[in-house]
Amino acid sequence: MIEHLHPRILENKDWATLLFVLTFAVVAMTKSAYETRFSEFSKLIFSDKYAKIYRDNNNLKSSFTVGLFFVQVVSFAFFIQLTMHIFGYASKTDWVLFIQIATFLLYFILAKYLIEKIVATSFNIDEFVDLFNLQKVTYRTYIGVLILPINAVLFYYEGIPKSIPLAIIGISLCISLYSYFISIKTYQNAIIGKLFYFILYLCALEIAPYYFLYYWLTKGSA
Repeated sequence: MIEHLHPRILENKDWATLLFVLTFAVVAMTKSAYETRFSEFSKLIFSDKYAKIYRDNNNLKSSFTVGLFFVQVVSFAFFIQLTMHIFGYASKTDWVLFIQIATFLLYFILAKYLIEKIVATSFNIDEFVDLFNLQKVTYRTYIGVLILPINAVLFYYEGIPKSIPLAIIGISLCISLYSYFISIKTYQNAIIGKLFYFILYLCALEIAPYYFLYYWLTKGSA
């Protein structure tokens, strides 16, 4: 009877718990330090007031943006790993995989930003691209903050249907498209003046990287 017993393997979730506590703490501290700004930021999906007020390039390097950028990377890394887990491709408690995903996201975002800066300088559209980047970062951060509590729920519950992450991806894409619409509306005068460069920039740096990334991931999993 005893020889048929097997030791129970417990999954280590401590690292995830610590990360959730840390990211929620960063959000709380940011909200406390920038109460008015965070209040406007939380209404981003309902109003473009935040985008109009905080449209200066210096906001891209502020502690508000940097702090929430950390939250954004952690939140997206968790969501990607949880989605892989729900679809049966990975374990949600694999901290090594989480580090790999988070590192990839960080390098992808920073590399894309640096390439955009180089291209913007070449096309002489530096100021416009900086403002456009600020808009993208703002809405991307907003999505990251929104899905952070959802990640916590998905992580600690089993039997999550596949439709949940798909719905979150769909909503996130809608918010991203909305952010592009707001950006184009806000900077339409600058865009019209350099329409050719904007279309080239959009195709080369906003569409192509994600297409090749999707192709690489789907080809790798085939």
